[in-house]
Amino acid sequence: MTKVEIDRRPSLNNVLITSPTRPVPGYLATPLGAGPWPGVVVIHDVLGMSRDLRDQVDWLAGAGYLTVAPDLFGRRNRVACMISVMRDVRAQRGRTYDDIAAARAWLIDRSDCTGEVGVIGFCLGGGLALMMAPGHGFGAASVNYGTAAKEFYSPDFLRSACPIVGSYGGRDSTMRGVADRLDRVLTEVGVEHDVKEYPDAGHEFLNDHERAGDPSPLLFRVLGKLTPGDGYHPESARDARRRIVAFFDAHLKPKGSAPQADSEHPVQMAEAPSPNATRSAGAQGSDEPSN
Repeated sequence: MTKVEIDRRPSLNNVLITSPTRPVPGYLATPLGAGPWPGVVVIHDVLGMSRDLRDQVDWLAGAGYLTVAPDLFGRRNRVACMISVMRDVRAQRGRTYDDIAAARAWLIDRSDCTGEVGVIGFCLGGGLALMMAPGHGFGAASVNYGTAAKEFYSPDFLRSACPIVGSYGGRDSTMRGVADRLDRVLTEVGVEHDVKEYPDAGHEFLNDHERAGDPSPLLFRVLGKLTPGDGYHPESARDARRRIVAFFDAHLKPKGSAPQADSEHPVQMAEAPSPNATRSAGAQGSDEPSN
């Protein structure tokens, strides 16, 4: 397949996303070559804007998508942010929803975006991707071991959802039966979908935090010892990435578009750019940080 390269200049990678309430820091990866490109909003897991999260953004850009990840924690205390996100989830509104919607609108406003935008998330972000599937304007959603209450896996909630591709681990003790439930509900309400459970994989099987060098909080290290099947699973991850890109291609790209990069392998990040780097003032879609 034709390889799609990525513009990884630090001045372009770190961005501020305009929002009605506040600038939202984010990470952007842009395919090199002739656009415009369909877009994808990537929603992070509980570790926030990790190096692994940037790898996920780069992988999707390598498959031909203008990809941005908003920092829902906004460089604040992780525990306080988690409480805030959970409060927004219960209310089904709030800053978390606003920030994701702002990232979608920010992509659409760019001249190098086709206007078709999907959403993908992992763990916490997978649950949020599921919640954004109905009524938020996304063309497709990738839900990966999406942590969410049963009400969000119900026919009433998902009846008007966009097409969904879901991936779960059979060894994930926190998600037992969820893949079957999602498949059954989406079939019942007639939403196009591709849901698969990988028998040898556990939770977070698409996230290679260890290889990326992400620090692991003490609580996560303890939980990891109690759930030894969790974590990155290469074989399952390769197949899930292949399915995700194929699904996004079918729903976000025009028919007969040019072939893209080998979607089975994520694009590896070079050394992560400085978190203080922002887009240059003359760059398309840039926002200057406030003083």
